Amino acid sequence: MVGTAHRSAGVEGVEGGVGLTALMVAAARAIETHRHDSLARDVFAEHFVLAAPASAGWPVRMQQVPAGDADPLWGRFARYFGLRTRVLDDFLLRSVRAEAGGARQVVLLGAGLDTRAFRLDWPSGCVIFEIDREGVLAFKHQVLDGLSATPKAARVPIPIDLRADWVGALTDAGFDRAAPSVWLAEGLLFYLPGASERYLIDTVDLLSTGGSALAFEVKLEKDLLAYRDSPLYTSTRDQIGIDLLNLFDGEPRPDSAGDLADKGWSTSVHTPFDFTRRHGRGPLPEQNDALEGNRWVFANKPRP
Repeated sequence: MVGTAHRSAGVEGVEGGVGLTALMVAAARAIETHRHDSLARDVFAEHFVLAAPASAGWPVRMQQVPAGDADPLWGRFARYFGLRTRVLDDFLLRSVRAEAGGARQVVLLGAGLDTRAFRLDWPSGCVIFEIDREGVLAFKHQVLDGLSATPKAARVPIPIDLRADWVGALTDAGFDRAAPSVWLAEGLLFYLPGASERYLIDTVDLLSTGGSALAFEVKLEKDLLAYRDSPLYTSTRDQIGIDLLNLFDGEPRPDSAGDLADKGWSTSVHTPFDFTRRHGRGPLPEQNDALEGNRWVFANKPRP
């Protein structure tokens, strides 16, 4: 049984802005974990929520949500994050277990409070590189250390902002450009300016040899403000003070999936609803839907 983390864990990296969204997603994973029909389990998630003063009063079980699944934030939106966690878990494990010899180095870009190094069953020899700001990783380490959590693969945290020389830091930490790699940008790109997204995708391509794989999430709306009255956005703002539309970058988005295809990657683009139908659980389309433009992209770089 996982114990309770001490409440005094430092919170510098998650006390506001995008850092606070990491706590929101952790709360969603905690709620998903305790569902009877859970799609993904993360026994560490609720401890992040309880350790930060900004989120200590948030629910970590559906029984703590008066409206239950009818609550736009802790019902439908939280279920979306649970589904996303499961789909990306499956992608990572499938990529490292590939019959032709899966990749053994995994790079989590903007890792946040991701605990995949601790909760997934990785094949022998896997190395998980976690890149995020120093404050975010420090908070995560304090909570996980308080729980005596042990990773199930070699884990290499890289405390650096993605606006800095993260490539140099990744290489210095032991990343091998000549070996296949698996990359994940979960809940990251829509906070970045278009130029930053293009740079990140181009850089992943340059660092990836044949046999590598990449998954990322994008939003395709031409006008985000058209959904400013969506229940997902209004409930998130009103209930926990996170104005997602103020955090998302409002520039037109690049066609990153198309750019990868032009570089020789094989790509597939899905709506979250595709996986709701596959798993039988998760959000389905509705009116004024802030999830309408969300896409999950999966890409593989062929071997020579």
